[in-house]
Amino acid sequence: MLNVGVIGYGYWGPNIVRNFMALDQTDVGMVCDLNAAVLKKVKSLYPTIEVTQDYKEVLRSAKIDIVAVVTPVSSHYELAKAALESGKHVFIEKPFTATSKQAQDLVELAEKKNLKIMVDHTFIFTGAVRKIKEMIDDGVLGDLYYYDSTRVSLGLFQKDVNVIWDLAPHDFSIIDYLISHQPESLTAQGVDHVKSGQENIAYITVHYPNNLIVHVNVNWLSPVKVRTTLIGGKKKMLVWDDLQSDEKIKIYDKGVQMDTKEGMYQLLVDYRAGDMYSPRVDHAEALKSELAYFVECIETNETPINDGRAGLRVVKILEKADESLKQKGKLVTF
Repeated sequence: MLNVGVIGYGYWGPNIVRNFMALDQTDVGMVCDLNAAVLKKVKSLYPTIEVTQDYKEVLRSAKIDIVAVVTPVSSHYELAKAALESGKHVFIEKPFTATSKQAQDLVELAEKKNLKIMVDHTFIFTGAVRKIKEMIDDGVLGDLYYYDSTRVSLGLFQKDVNVIWDLAPHDFSIIDYLISHQPESLTAQGVDHVKSGQENIAYITVHYPNNLIVHVNVNWLSPVKVRTTLIGGKKKMLVWDDLQSDEKIKIYDKGVQMDTKEGMYQLLVDYRAGDMYSPRVDHAEALKSELAYFVECIETNETPINDGRAGLRVVKILEKADESLKQKGKLVTF
């Protein structure tokens, strides 16, 4: 049995506690939060869990094996580093850290201590993304042409990060999981309409090898919530609507074949239209699957697919997006 200490019981913390408590292999021994009223609520829900306002108590506890860091990104590095130095495995909310240097430091520290880091890239454990991965690996879609995501809502404005750092890590972690290539360049444009100091709407275009183009639209000011991704391949095209309870994924047997004949200047385009079908996807709770996988990785000494290095790759993209933002959408290279 692995014992977990959770630091931060705000928006996402209750889900972390609930799912760790539901696993047979883990138990939550301690929850830390600065808000005394929040801790009182924890105690009423889970009488056996110890509560504290001092995160160092979690780190000092000899019975805690895993520390879950569920706090604003500005505190991730300090808390994760202290946990690793205390000999604890670390589960950490996305984005991994505020800078790539911090991420690299944590990766090296974990390797030195022979400890595991898992970054909470929850979406790669959803049935939909797993099915998409399966179809890409099996060649069902063919060579990928584009990944186009709209991730918008009338959202929770964050104090310490802009909309890119808040929402885009989902798509960047999904892409990192779906394909083996790393990005070559990107452009990003965004606006802070409400003068909060953080951009509330942004458009990021990332260029990958083999002419794969990724476009991500993130927005805290949308009147409706949209979570739709289009993926186009040479053979087939896909629509993933994460808000649908059924038929989250639809596969369209549509494509385009381009031909040029010698001596002709005109490009001939042949459009192919076929059937649409919706494959079955697993509806198990992604976070529970993710946490169970983390426990398995610790017990078998395996490296998680969403380890610190995966978190580092995502943070590097976020940093490049900020760099382009500051230069009014200038193309930046990796």
